[in-house]
Amino acid sequence: MNLDKKPVDRFDWPLAFILLLFFGISIIAIASAQTTGQYKINSIPVNFIPSQIQWYVIGSIIIAITMYLEPEQYKKAAWIIYGGGVFLLVLLFILPEGMDLVSRRNGAKSWFHLPFGIGSIQPAEFMKTFFIIGMARTITNHHERYLEKTLQTDFLLLGKIAAVFLLPFSFIMLQPDLGTGLVFIAITVALVIVAGITWRIILPIFAVTATFGGTLLWMALYAQEFMAKLGFKPYHFERIYSWLDPYSYASNEGLHLITSLNAIGSGEIFGKGFQGREVYVAESHTDFIFSVIGEDWGFIGASLVICLYFFLIYHMTKITLELKDPFSTYICAGIIAMITFHVFENIGMTTQLLPITGIPLPFISYGGSSLMGNMLAIGLVFSMKFHHRTYIFSSDDEE
Repeated sequence: MNLDKKPVDRFDWPLAFILLLFFGISIIAIASAQTTGQYKINSIPVNFIPSQIQWYVIGSIIIAITMYLEPEQYKKAAWIIYGGGVFLLVLLFILPEGMDLVSRRNGAKSWFHLPFGIGSIQPAEFMKTFFIIGMARTITNHHERYLEKTLQTDFLLLGKIAAVFLLPFSFIMLQPDLGTGLVFIAITVALVIVAGITWRIILPIFAVTATFGGTLLWMALYAQEFMAKLGFKPYHFERIYSWLDPYSYASNEGLHLITSLNAIGSGEIFGKGFQGREVYVAESHTDFIFSVIGEDWGFIGASLVICLYFFLIYHMTKITLELKDPFSTYICAGIIAMITFHVFENIGMTTQLLPITGIPLPFISYGGSSLMGNMLAIGLVFSMKFHHRTYIFSSDDEE
């Protein structure tokens, strides 16, 4: 019966509608962000909207192509996809900066220059999704091989996960790109949890990690001299201090956070209206786009955007719980973790809940690589939803 369903009935229309809403929010927020003086070249205003529309069109094509392929095809090609992503990271690392092919931005060697003046592309944004595919294949293969779950098999799976994680993570950190590295950690933690590894292993690891992180934070605050001997630089400490007490570093590290807090706070309940911005926030069209939303539309508008992310994550979680294929389940779980962490970290850093890292707000911040990478991930969710009924019935027939 389900095999006879038309493609239009198997398409995830609610998810498409949510993306359409994000498109509208993105265009409105960017249109307001680019009104400040930082977006003028020779007194001529820069318009990012045509480029963002272009990226959304390309992203929609990526979703269509990605949705067309079945989960089993992704499973078979998982190592090719994962290996291709790692190859791009290695190539980015070994190519000299003097060449026209690579560039360094904000201190990170993270970008390839495309030929014919097309623009630049950041491989790490796509590697996040490639990494999820590789991890899903690793976990699925392990469970298919070891049907009986023991402490030894769980340790073996954890070792496999660590191997798949460390290769791309190492080259990401060598760029260096801490924000993207944190995303890889979040994805890995989520997949370790859903992979079914016993809590007798997970809890001690999490406890040790939390203790280690807390110790580092305490040492950064009260044992700077000792950490300096370990190789930590002054700017490492300033990042933490400017996060905890930005007003004491208002002339340098804390300025960005202060302007973000002022912008969001000045919006109050209902905001100042479209393009009613008065607070200057650097790079407000990219990583600090939430500051624009908070100032223009106030607490109400910012809350509605957060609610829309909640509906997106809820809808993807609902899809994941409906899936019966383990590979598809791990794919969707990894994508949920990736988007959730992006939203939590980006909004958190603009409101002083978390330290500032270079993480854009999914589907709203301006940027081709980020948007297309997220659309690729969402395309996989569309694919798992579109094909999962056919996959379930074909499996039952074989049994």
